[in-house]
Amino acid sequence: MGDITVLLGRARDGDRGAFDGLFDALYPDLRRIAHARLAAHQRNTMLNTTVLVHECFLKFTAADRLTPRDRAHFLAYGSQMMRSIIVDVARARQAERRGGDAAHTTLNTDVRDRVPAGEDEIMDVHEALEQLSGLDARLAKVVEMRYFGGLREAEIAEALGVTERTVRRDWEKARLLLAAALRTQQ
Repeated sequence: MGDITVLLGRARDGDRGAFDGLFDALYPDLRRIAHARLAAHQRNTMLNTTVLVHECFLKFTAADRLTPRDRAHFLAYGSQMMRSIIVDVARARQAERRGGDAAHTTLNTDVRDRVPAGEDEIMDVHEALEQLSGLDARLAKVVEMRYFGGLREAEIAEALGVTERTVRRDWEKARLLLAAALRTQQ
């Protein structure tokens, strides 16, 4: 863990070699997070674990400044980036599925009901999470790190500076609030 903190410090100071070493050291963790998030929607998305991790790497390199101060914060930030990537892909797929800029002509209304709902589910959860963020930012972070990032309770607790018990309570509360929000969206 000490090596990660040292690499993070050097990467924050602009050392590209340290950044590459940091990403190499945490690559297995990022793959685990990406795999956990994509497992339920593998057949409904253009992303796979490797593509998601590499897109995350590109977002990290495009960022002007690296801000995480330790491993837990880096992984939490990575899960936030993965959420952003997943939502962007889902939006693009929905636009493509609806014809993008093409003129819309409905030939058969039954076709829409047979289209896989993976992207719709992701977008519904994203919108409900935005609402939850307005109510309680920490609850939204817990959901983001667990649902979109696949982090474990201990990792979330470390990243947020709270106990695992608090994370479990926040998760239960957030699940109830999200379920209510998702019911109103339908």
